[in-house]
Amino acid sequence: MANAYGTLRERRIHGCLVHIDLIDGKIWIQPDGTEEGIAADLERAGIPKEHIVLGFRPPELRPYTGYAVA
Repeated sequence: MANAYGTLRERRIHGCLVHIDLIDGKIWIQPDGTEEGIAADLERAGIPKEHIVLGFRPPELRPYTGYAVA
């Protein structure tokens, strides 16, 4: 049975809400489970869209996101 401390039957459960990689000078957002999306936070922090890749989107759809393709 799960409890509030992230364990299930004495085993620790770990989940990743956001996964970000830095690849070739760009910020690659992998899974993003935030409500608004971490890309919007990065933009508000002054990071240009050309430096942000939505890695969770298929490569053929990335040109239509408004962010970097790769």
